[in-house]
Amino acid sequence: METFEFSIIASGLDPQADDFETRFFDAGCDDATVSFQKGRIIIDFMREAESFQAAISSAIDNVIAAGATIDHVEPGELVSLNEIASRTGLSRAAVSHYAQGKRGDEFPAPYEKVTSKQSLWRWPPVSKWLFKRSQVGKSVVIQAELVAYTNNQIRKGSLPSQENLEQEAARCVAELCD
Repeated sequence: METFEFSIIASGLDPQADDFETRFFDAGCDDATVSFQKGRIIIDFMREAESFQAAISSAIDNVIAAGATIDHVEPGELVSLNEIASRTGLSRAAVSHYAQGKRGDEFPAPYEKVTSKQSLWRWPPVSKWLFKRSQVGKSVVIQAELVAYTNNQIRKGSLPSQENLEQEAARCVAELCD
């Protein structure tokens, strides 16, 4: 078993209700901290599971059982250079050099705010690029892909099953091994 850290951002429950936190605990979120910030329910998990996909799938089931609506999973897909440095343990300067093409070729292009100094990148392509250069492990890429996949499914109005997540993880592993 491994411990995985992630957050589910949710809505649909009254944080002032007497049973607000108890609902999550009783639904199986006893390994999470529940808070209410900026109008959203934040469920910060430290979930033990056989795999990241099992951790995400069981957490989704637990949050739904508590009566909440899942909005998305974090850490999110869009990252700044500072966030890339934080997630990888690389220095901000090293990440900046990668992004500017001073260290290595073909760093992924920014995804949003392309014309500003605060550009944002999609984490899955950045994590793959870093994996190919032995800067992050395979599990980092798989987790990035699974969070992106999960959030995409949520945007489409459905929640991925553990089977769907297992298939997506297998696809990602096969792609990385090519």
